Amino acid sequence: MISDAVVLMAGRGARLGASAPKPLAQLFGRPLLAYTLDALARAGIKRVYAIVGFQKNLVIAGAKSLIPGDLDVRFIENPEWQKQNGVSVLAAAQHIASPFLLTMSDHLFDQTIVDLTLGNAAPDQLNLAVDRKIDSIVDLDDATKVETRGDRIVAIGKQLEHYDAIDTGLFVCPPDIFTYLERVKRDGDCSLSDGVRAMAEDGKARAIGIGDAWWQDVDTPQMFTAAERKLAARLRERDSAKN
Repeated sequence: MISDAVVLMAGRGARLGASAPKPLAQLFGRPLLAYTLDALARAGIKRVYAIVGFQKNLVIAGAKSLIPGDLDVRFIENPEWQKQNGVSVLAAAQHIASPFLLTMSDHLFDQTIVDLTLGNAAPDQLNLAVDRKIDSIVDLDDATKVETRGDRIVAIGKQLEHYDAIDTGLFVCPPDIFTYLERVKRDGDCSLSDGVRAMAEDGKARAIGIGDAWWQDVDTPQMFTAAERKLAARLRERDSAKN
C-alpha cells in the first residue's frame, strides 16, 4: 500500500498569468492545490511531501488551510526552484525510502485516474499514467509525448515525432528514481522526463492507460479555461441529477 506522495509546487507558473502563486490560483472558488490534496486524501495517501520554492512562505501559509484532516503535509524547500522539475523531485530524496505517488499541484484528475494508477503500479518500476486520447489534448505542442510498446515506455519528450500517448503528470515511482535523476544531471540540472527516459532505457518504465477518464494540466490561460468549462459542466450535471 502506497501511503506517501510528493507534490511539485515550487515553480513560478508565469505562463498562467495569475496574481497569486499558481498552487493558490482560484478555480471555481478553490485553489488548484485544494483539488490535488483532496484527491490524494481520497486515494488513501497519508503523507505528502510538498516541494516549495517561489514565494514559499505565501504558498505554505495558503496551503495549510487546505489540508484535509487525515493528511500529513510536510513542506520541503527547493532553493533551486528556477531549475527544471527533476531538481524539485530530488529535494524529497532524503525523506522517502519506499515507492511513492508523484504529481503536480497544477494538474487536475478524475479520482479514477489516481486510484487506477495506485492500483496497477508495479512497485519496482516507474509507472506513468498516460492518456491515449491524443485528439482531446488542449495544447498538444506543450504536452509531453510518450511512445509505448505494449505497456513499456520506450521514449518520452515534448519534441517526439512518433508517439501514441501523453504524459499526464501522475506517477508511481520507486526510490531509485532519485538515483537516475542524479545520474542524468547536467550542470546541476535535470527534468523529470530525463529521469523517466533513463529508466525506460533500462526497461524500468511502464505506462498505465487512463481510458476515457479526464485530466487537465493548468499551465496557461487556455488550459485554465478548458478546466473551468469541464468543471462547470460537471456542476450542471450534478445539479441536474439532484433535481
